[in-house]
Amino acid sequence: MIGYSRAEALAEKAVLPVNFGALDGEASWLEGGRTSGQARVGPHRLSGSGPSATTRPALFTALRTGFARDLLREAFYATRRLRAERRRKRGLTATEAVRGLGKLLVVAPDQASAQSYHAMIQAWMPEEQARRDVRIATSAEADAHAALAAFRLTPEPAVLVTVAMAYEGLDAPEVAVVAALTHIRSRPWLEQMIARATRVDPHAGDYADQHALVFHPDDPLFAQFRARIETEQATATRPRKRPTGAASPEPRPLSRDADEGIVPLESNALGLRYAMLRPGPSMAMARPEAAEAAPVPPSRVERALRARVAAMVTAQAVEDEAELRGRPGAPLPHRYNAVLKRLFNNKSRAAMTVDELEAALAWLERNRLQDHLHLLEGDSRYAWSARRRWAGMERRPG
Repeated sequence: MIGYSRAEALAEKAVLPVNFGALDGEASWLEGGRTSGQARVGPHRLSGSGPSATTRPALFTALRTGFARDLLREAFYATRRLRAERRRKRGLTATEAVRGLGKLLVVAPDQASAQSYHAMIQAWMPEEQARRDVRIATSAEADAHAALAAFRLTPEPAVLVTVAMAYEGLDAPEVAVVAALTHIRSRPWLEQMIARATRVDPHAGDYADQHALVFHPDDPLFAQFRARIETEQATATRPRKRPTGAASPEPRPLSRDADEGIVPLESNALGLRYAMLRPGPSMAMARPEAAEAAPVPPSRVERALRARVAAMVTAQAVEDEAELRGRPGAPLPHRYNAVLKRLFNNKSRAAMTVDELEAALAWLERNRLQDHLHLLEGDSRYAWSARRRWAGMERRPG
């Protein structure tokens, strides 16, 4: 790893300080592996001096019941206050779409929870604004890459709900607030997640006016993670009290056995407290542009290159969408992927070698797919795949 001290990171204003909003709560659940005759457990507090037998079941329950709603609401309204304040300072109206107002990233424990959180946030907004400002990006969504690209490159949407698609390498400096509603507790994962919000946003004004805000459950596992960072970096947090009555949940993948036989019943938030941590080298190095130079297996290189190609294709689609809106045909990302395939000997990304993927990236950096849409005219294979894809989208509920 490249030597990069905490003092250097802060002196160079390369990363932002992090304000943790730790939400405590209590949860109750049924366990026993049967729908009848199960024993009710709880309520048990999320917080504690150390992990116990109830820590993970309580966290599992909290992320799927009322506690998750409370934490999500805290993050949502914190984002709304931040955006309103930045609008006020810049003399903007409530409807002007500009960069640098701050965005909310919601990290969910699974796809079902992500759908629930997405619907929850949309219900807190007027219908038209909800459609415009809130997107979801999971592997089950056909337009997930387009949603990620729009969140990264355009003023709207202001909220993105995801499970793991935004975990590694999401370059979105406008993320100012993270709702950590996942069960993951491994240190590398948490560092990557927090790094999503510690990028300096060039559109948001002075460095001194920016900081990351991460809402998470106040469980002992997360507390241990933060304590290790503080100890290694000699950066003690400065706690700030806040009146009780708020919300919280958070991350580490549960083993398959962890939730077996557990039926979440209810949970609620009890109190929220804040603590400031100034990030050091670990979080600085978790940023996408500061990746390690360690040897990487070829299969992983191919996956990373395919992801970069997909991101560049969807980025061009998002940028060109307004200009091409109204033209007949399949969704623009699908058309652009088909164009790229025609340009590279009818090879899909999955079939490309490392050299071919690197060539595709180099081509995308210098050219626009929009200029080559004529390659799809009269292409019966593309017309067939477009009809199938369009039919599948129309059958989806909602």
